Amino acid sequence: MRRLNFLLFVAALVGFAALANAGLDDAVSAYEKGDYARAYGEFKALAEQGNAGAQCRLGTLFAKGQGVPRDYVQALKWYRMAAEQGHARAQYYLGVMYDTGEGVPQDYGEAIKWYRKAAEQGLAVAQSNLGAMYGLGQGVPQDYVQALMWFNLAASQGYTEAQKGLDMIANGMNPAQIAEARRLAREWKPKNRD
Repeated sequence: MRRLNFLLFVAALVGFAALANAGLDDAVSAYEKGDYARAYGEFKALAEQGNAGAQCRLGTLFAKGQGVPRDYVQALKWYRMAAEQGHARAQYYLGVMYDTGEGVPQDYGEAIKWYRKAAEQGLAVAQSNLGAMYGLGQGVPQDYVQALMWFNLAASQGYTEAQKGLDMIANGMNPAQIAEARRLAREWKPKNRD
């Protein structure tokens, strides 16, 4: 009997996850069609249930003022909820908000924190931004080896902006520094979500 109850419980969880993903797909479809009001309603329902993907998308609606008035406080709230669940894209968006000071006081230390969390999961745009922060010495001591490593990782995924940063940083480095950055990039492994 216990085994049957356990199997029913697992089946219910799997079914719930499939419904949640279907709801998220419907909301994304509405968003992509420009039906922001419908997307907002669907994202909000899922976000309130703890769906990190919906929380991130809801943050974007508020950040851009799509289907709702632009509200950086709400954007920050929803991005943070998703980011704290390990959602890489939400972590990146939090990094952008702190990096640019959009809706929050500019804080390069916080930007680095969130860029790093997303970059360590393999998000190319976050890796590129982290490389730029190291290259400029914003929020961290300037470190061209670290900058080149992160740019290399992002560029290896086809992120073209990273290639531009890689070329600029490499021009000011000696061959030993470049070799070290490449070694670090080769040895790098993505971390699992928090």
